[in-house]
Amino acid sequence: MDPTTNTSFPPLKNDLLLRTARGQKVERPPCWVMRQAGRYLPEYHEAKGKHDFFECCRSPEIASTLTLQPIERYEGLIDAAIIFSDILVIPQAMGMEVVMVPEKGPHFPEPLQGPDDKQFAEVMEREVDVKKELDYVYQAITLTRQKLDGRVPLYGFCGAPFTLMCYMVEGGGTKMFRHTKTWIFKHAEETKRLLQKIAELCVEYLAQQVVAGAQIVQVFDSWAGELAPTQFREFSMPYLTYICDHLPARLRELKQDVVPMVVFAKGAWYALDDLCQTKYDVVGLDWLHAPAEAYATAQKHGKVLQGNADPGVLYGGHAAITKVVEEMVNGFGRGKQGWIANLGHGITPFVKPDDLKFYFEEIHRLSELYQGRSVPSKVDVDAAEQRMHERNIMNGDW
Repeated sequence: MDPTTNTSFPPLKNDLLLRTARGQKVERPPCWVMRQAGRYLPEYHEAKGKHDFFECCRSPEIASTLTLQPIERYEGLIDAAIIFSDILVIPQAMGMEVVMVPEKGPHFPEPLQGPDDKQFAEVMEREVDVKKELDYVYQAITLTRQKLDGRVPLYGFCGAPFTLMCYMVEGGGTKMFRHTKTWIFKHAEETKRLLQKIAELCVEYLAQQVVAGAQIVQVFDSWAGELAPTQFREFSMPYLTYICDHLPARLRELKQDVVPMVVFAKGAWYALDDLCQTKYDVVGLDWLHAPAEAYATAQKHGKVLQGNADPGVLYGGHAAITKVVEEMVNGFGRGKQGWIANLGHGITPFVKPDDLKFYFEEIHRLSELYQGRSVPSKVDVDAAEQRMHERNIMNGDW
């Protein structure tokens, strides 16, 4: 039997993260970090060899090997794996060419120029079968679940519609977002049509990842912070909401259990309260949030938070790491409920693996140290909410 088609998985031995994501009280906060399988690890470069990045994504064997590397290196310290893949596989499935340029990143040789672009019409008219087009991702997920042998749960993920659209019109990473802003301000209706199509594909893509073995899914809106609050509510929030509103029903249609859903809208600090009112179980935070203030908001809505140390602290030495972890542990309710420890974005390539290990160890040590202390009182929560309200007024976000 082809091992990637066997969906009979070993029982899960460590369900700490899934219990936390569902809002349960736990013995300690679970932890993992974004991009934990990546260029900072020497074994990553050895396994990748001379293969192109997208070749690695398309090889279930290589993708599963890379996914497991941090689980094996940091055994007993991290509580989840995330499948090695890329958010841009959806634009590829939509018929757009994407290449990974060394030292530069993803590049679209022919980005969408505008609504009159012939390619835009082709993208909008194309019937995309993500089950067929992205089968290699599902094979990698299934194979990884088997290799994990129940050690930790496995995250599946997708890019958010707005972030994917940014890449599709900019042609790659950018600091100006000139083409993106042209689309949303000059071609708003066509932009929304494109975003809706991407959102529908995201639902099916995530659902098929769950069928393949993903036990929790995350939506990455990496460029959300490029939108002002008004534009975020118009061009990002409706499509993030579409995904969390429609994925559970699609899973039930496929006779799958509904898994926890995570949303991560980097830079959209002003939208935390709105995101906490969606059907996502977990809201990911970048480092622009003060832990105690964000925790107060999330507790008000019964939501779990994930985050949020500045990845740059991993360059700062052990004392700096300890200080940041202390703020998180104290701010996020001592880790007893409602917090998945993570960074506020992905690990950068120059991090030393032993410094990341120390970060994990400090989360374990300090959360255990503070377990006997009480969580913030209602007075503490009210005070944090008042500080947040005053800051919003100062920023003009009423």
